[in-house]
Amino acid sequence: MSLVRRCSRTACGRPAVATLTYVYADSTAVLGPLATYAEPHCYDLCAEHSERLTAPRGWDVVRLTDGSGPSRPSGDDLEALANAVREAARPQDRAAEAGRGPAQGGPASGGETRRGHLRVLRSPDS
Repeated sequence: MSLVRRCSRTACGRPAVATLTYVYADSTAVLGPLATYAEPHCYDLCAEHSERLTAPRGWDVVRLTDGSGPSRPSGDDLEALANAVREAARPQDRAAEAGRGPAQGGPASGGETRRGHLRVLRSPDS
């Protein structure tokens, strides 16, 4: 048994990328991202068949896009990641000299305790 769902069209063995559902009450065909589970009244379509989809005369086609597609990291994301790696690689005593607060476990201003890169904030009630 294959784990990849195939296109529902006859004689098409390509992998499915979209799911087609008909809403008969509204005369609408809804084409969206591949459903999590195969439903009995839905049709899984490959990329080619989902692009060429047409509906019966008088029907509307609603194409839902999947906003979770791969996004490229921005320059800000990469810079923040690089700064986090640099900070984690910095020895604790040099971090204290740079004005980052005391080394591990020492009390900081405002009831704050540092443990490595994590901070424990005390409740104002205590």
